[in-house]
Amino acid sequence: MDAVLGDGPIRYVAIGDSFTEGVGDQTPGALPRGWADRVAQGLATHCPGPVFYANLAIRGRLLAPIVADQLPAALALEPAPTFLTLNGGGNDMLRPRADIDRLTALTRQVIEGCHGAGIKPVVLAGPDPSGGLPLARLIHRRAAELTAAAADLAAATDAFFINVFRDREIRRPGYWSEDRLHLNSAGHARVAALVLTALGIPAPLPARPANPSAGLSADLRFYRQHVGPWMGRRVRRRSSGDNRTAKYPAWTLQAPPPTAPAT
Repeated sequence: MDAVLGDGPIRYVAIGDSFTEGVGDQTPGALPRGWADRVAQGLATHCPGPVFYANLAIRGRLLAPIVADQLPAALALEPAPTFLTLNGGGNDMLRPRADIDRLTALTRQVIEGCHGAGIKPVVLAGPDPSGGLPLARLIHRRAAELTAAAADLAAATDAFFINVFRDREIRRPGYWSEDRLHLNSAGHARVAALVLTALGIPAPLPARPANPSAGLSADLRFYRQHVGPWMGRRVRRRSSGDNRTAKYPAWTLQAPPPTAPAT
């Protein structure tokens, strides 16, 4: 744990796309929660000092805008972050062409930027979403190549690497939202537990959820409600993140949960 978290106050900033923003882990009338929020809360629960948290991730972002926009904002936070998590490239995987070498070079920029600022970089390979999507084999192959390249890069640059992509359990349909692209609350809870465990924080895994009903009607609803609108945005060159801003652009103090009264 000390290799990433260090001693004293913890300041954790997350950058990325919808996965890190928390899309799919939604409560009515509130911002999406997501694995990164859950990690911040887990740190506040188990670490002795104060925990501050910022989340600059915005849904729909490709990796290049994450690096161009979110990374400088993260490095400019005062006081400086203790560590930064990066997950990106998922939206790039869904485009007609995905340049793994370019995505790896962009990831290197994040790692080098963190090292130059004295911030510990944590590169996170997200879960494999390909099981329920069209062109599943192509998406899986691209994501596997990017994960392998990120793992090699992290090893060569002294970055901390957390490989959720290899977790086979989270590929079960019960961890995914109706759009089959974003995790649901159970999926985000599992990712948070995996990340906290990798950081040395005790975090039990959530119970396995039931798989949703499957069949022709479910597939038709998926294509009508999710694939069709997604393709429409691509044709119009629009993004689900257009005109959106980061949900926690500045440091927020994470309060540990209240202690149960003695009986």
